[in-house]
Amino acid sequence: MTDLTYSDLEAACHAGGASVLSSVTELAPAAGPQAGIAPARYVQGRDGTYAYETRFIGGEPSSVVVVDSKASQLNRVEDAISLAIEEGDPSLTRMPSIRVDYETLSATDYQLPHRFSDGHIRFGTIDGEVTTKYPAYVAARNASPANARALLELSPVSLAFGAWDSTRKAHQTRFRSCLVGEIIGQLADQTEAGRKPPRRGSARKDDIAPSVQLNEKDMLTLLATQEDEMSPTTVDKITKDAKKAKNKPTSASVLGLGAIPPSLDGLGFVSCRRIIRSHVLSFSALRQLRFGADNAGNVACRALLAALSLHGLALSDQELELRANCDLVEAGDPVVTLDGRRGTHTELEPLVPEVTGPILATAIERAVATAGIRWDGQVLEVTGNPIILAGATADADED
Repeated sequence: MTDLTYSDLEAACHAGGASVLSSVTELAPAAGPQAGIAPARYVQGRDGTYAYETRFIGGEPSSVVVVDSKASQLNRVEDAISLAIEEGDPSLTRMPSIRVDYETLSATDYQLPHRFSDGHIRFGTIDGEVTTKYPAYVAARNASPANARALLELSPVSLAFGAWDSTRKAHQTRFRSCLVGEIIGQLADQTEAGRKPPRRGSARKDDIAPSVQLNEKDMLTLLATQEDEMSPTTVDKITKDAKKAKNKPTSASVLGLGAIPPSLDGLGFVSCRRIIRSHVLSFSALRQLRFGADNAGNVACRALLAALSLHGLALSDQELELRANCDLVEAGDPVVTLDGRRGTHTELEPLVPEVTGPILATAIERAVATAGIRWDGQVLEVTGNPIILAGATADADED
């Protein structure tokens, strides 16, 4: 096996080149095969659940659970990019980006859910004028696969990881993610019962006051001392319940007081016979993009996006932190495969930042020299709209 090279990416970005590069890793519970894990949790109605699917594993259809979704895996790549920029990665610090600043916090396009078209950016201002009127931003919103140069020079993560300017009434810019990934677990129990979310016991201990019962007046008195620190939804519910009970004492557990008896209300853990992490970089998707240059320039820009994606992936793969009760370890080396078309492929060494970082550096220089793009760490500074933060709560919106 050999290491990936810039030449591999350049060749793949030419017409007729490799369709994809894939990286597949076998994972395992850190505590051993007997340990259950907590997959990604979803809401179904009022209940929490897991996402179950049927996949083809080991030559047979198998019931699996989604441990980490495509969107979550891309977010982890972006988190790794963000951290690397903070730590001074010499190539990633040259990447253009958008940053929105509020008085007390800030976020970049690679940290916001909708990337370049996120509402925090669109409703902000640049030099006192709404962002959507700023020429460079307008040019990016008007980008298309036929010429995506403006977006490459403003928010390349939007091209690599996908973006959709869905609120625009016409000419909505939409780019699919060139990099996709997921983690799935093959269920140990392949019966129908195995696809039902298990339940897990939970409880809360309070040695000072195992049970706190308060009348309406005392409940609202305590609530008033913390009201500014709690979400409006929680405050409203506690207030209504206290008034409804009138003088009848009710449990103060809603305020975080008292013990809670053991119950089986929580989602339980899932046991898996195999856990598989997979990522695919689509050169076929990249080859649909052009950047207002000649063929050599377009190829160089595609290779730049490929290098950015793979460097982010290599950085992300350095960590295996998903969520509590889902600690995993690698069961072996990642299997990295470069498609060779017509049933052929080349197996490469696992992707590591020591290899992908220099490739990204080369890709930047080639795109600058061949296509004349600007990649010198420019940041479009946006001032966040204070109305947004004024209306922010701790509760997620429900569609």
